[in-house]
Amino acid sequence: MEAKLYVGNLSYDTTEDGLRQAFTKAGTVVTVDIIKDRDTGRMKGFAFVTMSTEQEAQTAIKLFNEKELDSRTIKVNIAKPREERPYRSSYGSRR
Repeated sequence: MEAKLYVGNLSYDTTEDGLRQAFTKAGTVVTVDIIKDRDTGRMKGFAFVTMSTEQEAQTAIKLFNEKELDSRTIKVNIAKPREERPYRSSYGSRR
């Protein structure tokens, strides 16, 4: 079963290919999603990497958590499920 990892404190120079290459040392990388700011398109400094098994995810955590990647000490852990946020209209709903 696939496992999604949160990878934080990334350098703005880190690329999807760079993350994929690094994490293949732990096993099969299914997806790499670098999160970018919706308005500027600039990377926000974190990503999600999906590994093909829980065991590979645990191996990735052991290999990369608190280790250096692109001159930054990164954080790697199991991603938490996304919280549902209440819908908020941007058209003057505040009074």
